[in-house]
Amino acid sequence: MVTQKYCLALDLIEDSTLMEEYKKYHEKIWPEITKSITGSGIENLDIYCVGNRMFMIIEANETFSFERKGEMDANNPKVQEWEELMWKYQKALPWAKEGEKWMMMDKIFDLHQNG
Repeated sequence: MVTQKYCLALDLIEDSTLMEEYKKYHEKIWPEITKSITGSGIENLDIYCVGNRMFMIIEANETFSFERKGEMDANNPKVQEWEELMWKYQKALPWAKEGEKWMMMDKIFDLHQNG
């Protein structure tokens, strides 16, 4: 049961060939990456792209935390291989700290709370 929703952003390197390669990888991600995502408590994960800006929506159950996911990923060689490969295509947002990739977005509007 989904109990948490997170939205994150990241940019791609502004190169049409690299951007297409990145999208190709995401047409069918490695099975180990799917297992890592679902095994962390993520129920659904979508990535949208406009230009070179990406937007990720994570819907997770109560077992999910970014800390736990980070620990799981750090101990998974296949996830580390995937992340290293993806970094070839990604670039940090201008205000990101050193080594920071996907950045959490702040929710600024909710129709159900403002209606």
